[in-house]
Amino acid sequence: MLPEDVCSPIQTVQLSNGELIVSHGIAGDPLHRVCLVGSDGQVVRSYGGPPGAGCQQVKTPVHMAVDGNDFIFVADRNRRVLLLSPTLTYVREVVSCEQLKCTPLRMSLDVQRRRLYVADDEWKDGKYTSGRVTVVNV
Repeated sequence: MLPEDVCSPIQTVQLSNGELIVSHGIAGDPLHRVCLVGSDGQVVRSYGGPPGAGCQQVKTPVHMAVDGNDFIFVADRNRRVLLLSPTLTYVREVVSCEQLKCTPLRMSLDVQRRRLYVADDEWKDGKYTSGRVTVVNV
């Protein structure tokens, strides 16, 4: 069971050591974070807090991917992809809002080719209207 402050979990990924990373937070939730969750279900450490676009914030972290060294790529509703260390420390912005046309929805990481594929799509009049995939060397 997750703590009460982990509202609206979106995705979980597993690190190579078996630890779990959970992203959570949608519109209206007080916290939007990426959290390392212990075997007891409690948050060990986290990145984020109240939703925002700063380098220490995320807004609806919709998708994550993990590389071979347990670095975590996080796509959020700020139209960007961030890179976090295995200890959930901000490293850098990998994909900026200028590179994405719309909101990123999914990612796939090709570890061998060192490429990140980011699918984004425009939401207009209640439906997704014009999707595409952005490829980034990482």
